[in-house]
Amino acid sequence: MIEIPVDVADVTPAFLTEALRARHHDVTVAEVEVIDAHSGTTGRARLAVRYESRPESVDVPGTVFVKLPPFDEDQRRFVDLVGLGVAEARFYRDLGDEVPVRVPRTWFAEVDAERRYVMVLEDLIAAGCTFPRPRDADLDARTVAIVEGMAALHAQYWETPRFEADLSWIAKRGTGRADGTDQRDSLVQLAYDRLRDRLPPAFARLALYFLDHVREVSALWNSGTMTVVHGDPHLGNLFNDDSSGTVGIGFLDWAMVGRAPGMRDVAYVIGNSIPPDLRRARERAWIDIYRARLADRGVELDASDAWDQYRLFAVYSWLCASTTAAMGTKWQSERIGMGGTERATATIDDLDSVGFLQTHIGP
Repeated sequence: MIEIPVDVADVTPAFLTEALRARHHDVTVAEVEVIDAHSGTTGRARLAVRYESRPESVDVPGTVFVKLPPFDEDQRRFVDLVGLGVAEARFYRDLGDEVPVRVPRTWFAEVDAERRYVMVLEDLIAAGCTFPRPRDADLDARTVAIVEGMAALHAQYWETPRFEADLSWIAKRGTGRADGTDQRDSLVQLAYDRLRDRLPPAFARLALYFLDHVREVSALWNSGTMTVVHGDPHLGNLFNDDSSGTVGIGFLDWAMVGRAPGMRDVAYVIGNSIPPDLRRARERAWIDIYRARLADRGVELDASDAWDQYRLFAVYSWLCASTTAAMGTKWQSERIGMGGTERATATIDDLDSVGFLQTHIGP
């Protein structure tokens, strides 16, 4: 097995030569130049690659995007604890070439016995891709492309028996622990303490209800028909690729890939990424498009069930946005975290998600 680098300095010409030869024929890398490097939930580096030799027929990159463990030791321990980097590397290694949605091309991805990992991926900037934002003029068309892509992904793995076989590692990654005995209650308490005075009353109402019923809400999230979900599809984890001449969307940052009802992904992106006015006008139409694209692939999702799931998983979208914002700048910038929380709070207020929970759990 190729020795996995643990730092950007370890991504040497010798390593890249081995990595590219593992999948892409006989090339020899002469030089690697760091264009940019930064760290978050993973260490990331954009590298320019110059070759000593390469057959003209071999398609190899002039630049690559490399993902490694975070450069900060505290952040590295957190990521190791929850298995984010390992899961993403396994996704690109095992599923990156088979999923029916646009993802960054995998040049090399591996995990070793010590749970070290590396991903050498397509440089999306060099490929001409751009990144969506909540105020984009074409966001309605982008959201249609998003839910259509989600339908393709979810339909392919809908109730797949592979959850008992090669995808068993994904099957273990549900919507938190089904009994609620993880850190969600403490994170929601932190969000309540830090943010309730900055947000509308619906925020505190849902936070308090969730804290009183975390096990029951968790059980609802972990019930229903399961499929492979991206897990964290806010706009920051998506990219635009219009190279085919149509509005196209790709999905990146697969660290939260898991097994859950597909509506978790749909409610997640609509609930915390789409501005409220556009969401209110279009959310039912987007869900109908999602259902129609599922039906095109032989999967039937009842309209009433889909709406109930949307209201339920809007709570999950709110939880993820709120707890991210509560962490300040540790996970994302405060501006981004609060923006997502404000949008998600408006969503659960409009949908009366607390009322939905009370109907299914109790007051």
